[in-house]
Amino acid sequence: MTAQNGKDLLVKIDMNGAGLFETVAGLRATRISFNAASVDVTSLESTGGWRELLAGAGVKTATISGSGIFKDQDTDERARQIFFNGEMPSFQVIIPDFGTIEGPFQITSIEYAGSHDGEATYELSLASAGAVTFTALVP
Repeated sequence: MTAQNGKDLLVKIDMNGAGLFETVAGLRATRISFNAASVDVTSLESTGGWRELLAGAGVKTATISGSGIFKDQDTDERARQIFFNGEMPSFQVIIPDFGTIEGPFQITSIEYAGSHDGEATYELSLASAGAVTFTALVP
């Protein structure tokens, strides 16, 4: 795989609950992170005193974050609606030349900022709220 443009990592939001995904407008930086909590099953009988983990156990999570500028009233309004209504709709993350991550996410924070001599900006954080799927890009 060759180097990829960061601008091609897209976060898309389900605009109407029916799978109409639109790119969250104005994002300048995006990030997705996957984590899996481990379950320690080490005992006095563990070989050489090394830690042992229980395969397939633990909680898996995904988090998405992004920051940018206001550009599109529709996606800005939808993000606010999701946050204030406590909704957990589907989001998609398009990872260039890799695939698509999709699943329900909760917007855990929205931050707004601005200075007198610059543009208004926002930051968005999301946490997975159910099973997340990965669909590989078909070459």
